[in-house]
Amino acid sequence: MKVCIAEKPSVAREIAEVLGATKKMNGYIEGNGYQVTWTFGHLCTLKEPNDYSENWKRWSLASLPMIPPRFGIKLISNPTYEQQFKTIEELMQNAEMVINCGDAGQEGELIQRWVMQKAGCKCPVYRLWISSLTEEAIREGFQHLKEQSDFTKLYEAGLSRAIGDWLLGMNATRLYTLRYGQNRQVLSIGRVQTPTLALIVNRQAEIDNFKPEPYWELKTVYRNTTFSVTKGKFTKKEEGEAFLEIVRQKEFTVTDISEKKGKEYAPRLFDLTSLQVECNKKFAFTADDTLKLIQSLYEKKVTTYPRVDTTFLSDDIYPKVPNTLNGLVDYIDLTASLLKAKIRKDKRVFDNSKVTDHHAIIPTGVPARNLTDNERKVYDLVVRRFIAAFYPDCEISTTTVLGKVDKVDFKVTGKQILKPGWRVVFGAEQKDSDAEPSDEEGVLPDFVKGESGPHKPTLGEKWTQPPKPYTEATLLRAMETAGKLVDIEGKWYRPSFHPRRHHRDFIQTQLYPQGTQEPFSYSYWCGTHRHDTGRAAEKRRTDRSLGKETTTNRTGHLRSPYFFGRA
Repeated sequence: MKVCIAEKPSVAREIAEVLGATKKMNGYIEGNGYQVTWTFGHLCTLKEPNDYSENWKRWSLASLPMIPPRFGIKLISNPTYEQQFKTIEELMQNAEMVINCGDAGQEGELIQRWVMQKAGCKCPVYRLWISSLTEEAIREGFQHLKEQSDFTKLYEAGLSRAIGDWLLGMNATRLYTLRYGQNRQVLSIGRVQTPTLALIVNRQAEIDNFKPEPYWELKTVYRNTTFSVTKGKFTKKEEGEAFLEIVRQKEFTVTDISEKKGKEYAPRLFDLTSLQVECNKKFAFTADDTLKLIQSLYEKKVTTYPRVDTTFLSDDIYPKVPNTLNGLVDYIDLTASLLKAKIRKDKRVFDNSKVTDHHAIIPTGVPARNLTDNERKVYDLVVRRFIAAFYPDCEISTTTVLGKVDKVDFKVTGKQILKPGWRVVFGAEQKDSDAEPSDEEGVLPDFVKGESGPHKPTLGEKWTQPPKPYTEATLLRAMETAGKLVDIEGKWYRPSFHPRRHHRDFIQTQLYPQGTQEPFSYSYWCGTHRHDTGRAAEKRRTDRSLGKETTTNRTGHLRSPYFFGRA
């Protein structure tokens, strides 16, 4: 028998239906030469400290750092999980081959590998790698099964992340709790939560310590159009008033008119982060809410795999675009014009070099039925982004008018949409609440160079504003570009130095709270602070993130994360 192992029962049922396995057994579905079983997400986890040593059961500074000689995994203590694992183990002992049908991503690979490792799988293993759960995608995936070895590096990346989380979380949480918890609370330290908390705390400190300062802006209204002085803001009222007196005495003269035509491109397709940001802005959904909704849409076969970090499609998707558009029956008024001609293929949409494991989130073309209200909102965002990607560019005209009063220069810019292009897909939408204020106006009157006339100048007082508190949307964006906050060995790491697909991993493995000069590394726990070794490593040092003294006096060497056992 060929044993297929999916990550959850619902996915297993979809796969079994396509394979013709219909006989329901205890913990699996059998038929047509296949046995399709499942996990419940994580069945296995890394062992706890006390599983390695009784000495690590008690929280003590003397036991830090805790570094197992060989990492091991264990079943999560849950009767349902234990029974399902027993079923999986029995199936694998008699299998001619195993097909890993887990979630097609780093975490999915790790979850399934741990289960197969714990079950002692000895037969050949193949990988089902698909981006949607439609019948067509599943059949195509089984026709092109991949070697398990093709995904070894993906597994090792997930394994290294898990071990890194363990080393940081277990050791740092105990250290900070023992040093600063005052026997009253556990101070939880984590790879993601701690730097994220630092971002929020630092932003709040900026807000609390912000001191508003006044400034003045000189503007004038000529022919019902507001011009701004090109000099910018005045930090002293007297200076602004002096300029105001000058411009009151003279007429306004138009000195130059320039027009520049350009294009605005359709917004990029969604990756998970940009979808979470958009849903938070439009619907106030949390990042977790959005993830659950898009995961549900994926399992209902109406959108593709959601946990992606690219906004591009691979070239092999292009021939499938017409069928996908045809399937969007609720959007026929938007797709009809596209289907009458050849679908455009734009490098801003299709780029193999920007796609790794999965492409951007797009609809599958399967009719969307029985969606909840919130699922429908998320689905609509995904569909409209997809449709807009194949519409013509929006053509605009930007007009800049310069004017002068005596020796004081003024300027106004106006933008006019000549051809809406992709904008028709979205209709009239509200302005982004997070967008920076702009002096840009709409369509300007027809000015003539050299014309002049009376005007109404004003000097307005304003105050500088503190940074805004993070919303979920702005926090997600801050995390995505958090590399610019990281100084490692004297080098500032910025997101542009890292391919987009590594942003989340970079954030989660390299970022540490602002104000510290070292990441939470092994050298921090063992005392080998950068170039300090031996007795020098026993010196007291300052924990810059807390402003308090800590003492470390242990030395050692970090073992390779690949020294990993299943026992």
